[in-house]
Amino acid sequence: MDYISSPPKLITKEADVTPTVLAAMANTDNPRLKEVMTVLVEHLHQFILKTRPTEEEFEYALRWIVEIGQLTNEFHNEVVLAADVVGASTLIDLINNDGMQGETMSALLGPFYRGGAPICTNGDCIARSQTPGATLFFSGRVIGVDGAPVAGAVLDVWQASPVGLYENQDETQEDCNLRGKFTSEADGRYHFRSVKPAGYPVPTDGPVGVLLRAQKREPMRPAHVHFIVSAPGHKTLITQIFSDTPEALAADVVFGAKQQIVGNFIMHTEPHPDYPDASLPFYTCEYDFKLVPGKSTMPVPPISGKKS
Repeated sequence: MDYISSPPKLITKEADVTPTVLAAMANTDNPRLKEVMTVLVEHLHQFILKTRPTEEEFEYALRWIVEIGQLTNEFHNEVVLAADVVGASTLIDLINNDGMQGETMSALLGPFYRGGAPICTNGDCIARSQTPGATLFFSGRVIGVDGAPVAGAVLDVWQASPVGLYENQDETQEDCNLRGKFTSEADGRYHFRSVKPAGYPVPTDGPVGVLLRAQKREPMRPAHVHFIVSAPGHKTLITQIFSDTPEALAADVVFGAKQQIVGNFIMHTEPHPDYPDASLPFYTCEYDFKLVPGKSTMPVPPISGKKS
């Protein structure tokens, strides 16, 4: 419906509110802003009219939103976490990446990406602290959808420790523990060493935790390793490689797990000639990332530091 700006009038009944507000915004010059705000006001007002909140409920909702903002800082992003647990982040991901052309499937960024990870050499270990857990050797290639290697691709990697905490949450972990940037070689190959990831609960000490408890939802994420794979002339891939049970994948609190990006994590209980120094048991995972031509961009990190 097209709303035309007209002289303002006093609102006298419920039915006056939506058209009056939309008429007030009708002179917006930016067409995309006008489209987005028009749809937002229409749906928000319909939501209010359908659910008919009490004044106390409205005040509580506003306080909940304020608390989300107050808990968001350089070390923690409650806003991104809230978007994740209501499925908004996964829906945005699918809207923008659902026209698959043979590339690796994407996944949401999550609230723990810092950016600025240490630059590593292929084969380096990203476990910089005394990190418990079985050793993981992760390797593969970066290729195009035609199978040709993509040399010089940057793989930005991060994960939680096996105790279920990212290093910015855990004062016992060294800064940038389990974070690193690797570059694919001429044949597209990359490889690094880490520890096998474990499932973990998202933070529940803020308003998002209040919501999850009220909905009787478990706060668990399945085990995974995060990747951002970027290369000039290719669309940047933001994804996660999962390692967990089908039940844990289906119960992902942020709805981010997808069967197409479950990795083959193989447990080795005997010595292997390719890994002569590995303590038993250890794991290997080989995964090829497929990129499509496009624009190389990087997301704005939801956090930027670690509490000291």
